[in-house]
Amino acid sequence: MDAPASSPTTSTAAVGAAVEAAAAAASGWARSRPADRARALTAVAGALEAERERLVAAADRETRLGPARLHGELTRTTFQLGLFATEASTGALYDVRIDRADPDWPTGPRPELRRYRTALGPVLVFAAGNFPFAFSVAGGDTASAWAAGCPVVVKAHPGHPELSRLTAGIVRRALAGAGAPEGVFALIEGERAGVEALRHPALRAAAFTGSERGGLALARIAADRPEPIPFYGELGSVNPVVVTEAAARARTREIAEGCAASLTQGAGQFCTNPGLLFLPAEDHGLLAALTAAVGAVPAAPMLGDRFTAGYLDGAGRLAALPGARRLVWPAEGAPEPAPRLLALDLAAFTAAGRAATAECFGPLGLVVTYGSRAELTGVLRKLPGQLTGSLHAEAAEAEATEAGADGELAALAEVLGDRSGRVLFNQWPTGVSVTHAMQHGGPFPAATVPATTSVGTAAAERFLRPVAYQALPEVLLPEPLREANPWGVPRRVR
Repeated sequence: MDAPASSPTTSTAAVGAAVEAAAAAASGWARSRPADRARALTAVAGALEAERERLVAAADRETRLGPARLHGELTRTTFQLGLFATEASTGALYDVRIDRADPDWPTGPRPELRRYRTALGPVLVFAAGNFPFAFSVAGGDTASAWAAGCPVVVKAHPGHPELSRLTAGIVRRALAGAGAPEGVFALIEGERAGVEALRHPALRAAAFTGSERGGLALARIAADRPEPIPFYGELGSVNPVVVTEAAARARTREIAEGCAASLTQGAGQFCTNPGLLFLPAEDHGLLAALTAAVGAVPAAPMLGDRFTAGYLDGAGRLAALPGARRLVWPAEGAPEPAPRLLALDLAAFTAAGRAATAECFGPLGLVVTYGSRAELTGVLRKLPGQLTGSLHAEAAEAEATEAGADGELAALAEVLGDRSGRVLFNQWPTGVSVTHAMQHGGPFPAATVPATTSVGTAAAERFLRPVAYQALPEVLLPEPLREANPWGVPRRVR
């Protein structure tokens, strides 16, 4: 169910107090020992795990995602808190670099320079609706900001207010028990409260996962402040998938079933949903198999009425594009929101422009049939930025590419890498592993800052900034830069 219209909004005074408390805690939290920060993150993970049953029950009441999915997501959330605790404890985030003084340096005498990364300061996190644990109150944005040494103010998502408050209470108690300073965490509620926090002069950065429209509106506010701040928005994607003729012929059923499963997983409510599928125009039975597979998936409830309305509106706009064919479309009066599948040829897709690449958040796929790889590569180059791009081809095609006999396949892989943050081969994009090498972001508008990720340990880098110290006495240096290296952090010394 959607949040009730009477959901409370945090008062202006309380918003200001939350950001100011975060600012007061910022310096001490940034200077805290790696082990202390890690202990706080570990304590939050343990506290959430101890309240697993209450949390999952509350989440299921508000999101209708089901206990199995929610238990899995909570496990992901506690795992990523632990992973960031480990990352914080190593001190690697400081990226310490020390240049010894060198009078014979080729460009002239080099002074002693000591550089490291320190926390930006208070961070505002806008919780997402489709991941009530992993991208919400104690999710990846919050965990990565804490690991970087930044206090966090979370703006709760209106789709799960009860869960947000329950989680926030658990987090507060865990942080206090771990000795974290007051102000390292706060929860605010309401659209107005989020905008007020974003405009507060003490705020230093914001992170957001959600719609392109909402994210860009907030990004403008962040940019128009008297002192602009970085706004790390992950704004969604249609995640193009390219299937070659050889793959369509050899793995017809496998590709059809895999695509249908990924497309409709969780009622299609994933930002990595493969919503755009490029298939060879020559008929190998794949289009028919995909139509049957998607048509066999029953309707499933979405996160709330607002999500359902948005899905139906987006589906209607795509279906109205000139040349669009309805391959899977529910009959009048059928249960909603049901999966849908549309098709266009490459010429009609190109003529539709940006309207054909708009994200439809839900279980809808748009199939685009193409004639030649060379023609398709040109069209892919003009796609807006994506979170993922996938290529389905046969091993023999890759071998031919290696031998120099198939440059077109390499061109497809190259253009998918140019237009997306993560490129997959013979796999489906739903499911974003929390690991060190993960990239969850991409060229605009998939992300507002393409050089960053919102998943994986590199996500903490968003909330750090470099500072170099030149010839300062040891006593004036931050601990990670001191010659004695009291925290034992990794360092590059030249």
